[in-house]
Amino acid sequence: MLYGFVIFIHVVASIILIAVILLQAGRGGGLNEQFGGSSTQTLFGTKTSIFLTRATAAAAIIYIMTCLTLAVMTSHRGRSLMAKEGLIKPVAPQAQGGVPLQIPDNAMDY
Repeated sequence: MLYGFVIFIHVVASIILIAVILLQAGRGGGLNEQFGGSSTQTLFGTKTSIFLTRATAAAAIIYIMTCLTLAVMTSHRGRSLMAKEGLIKPVAPQAQGGVPLQIPDNAMDY
């Protein structure tokens, strides 16, 4: 339940971050100039660049925090649902003729 909520917040922050970055006027004007640069100024007021800069910073912080949260939550969930539930059993590799191979004890150290 909490994992799904964090993913939802992460997706929303991603979309907002993309939109805010594309609205900002760069050296070439960006999408701001394509759709009429005055439309964002009338929408957000006269201090558009300050608002977009702060919105970008806030969306970036939320995005990074949800990335870290999802990384921690995923590492605690485990590697495989099948292995966690005991639905699969490890099988020893077999040579030709059905004889199990002898695997040295230190084989996993590499």
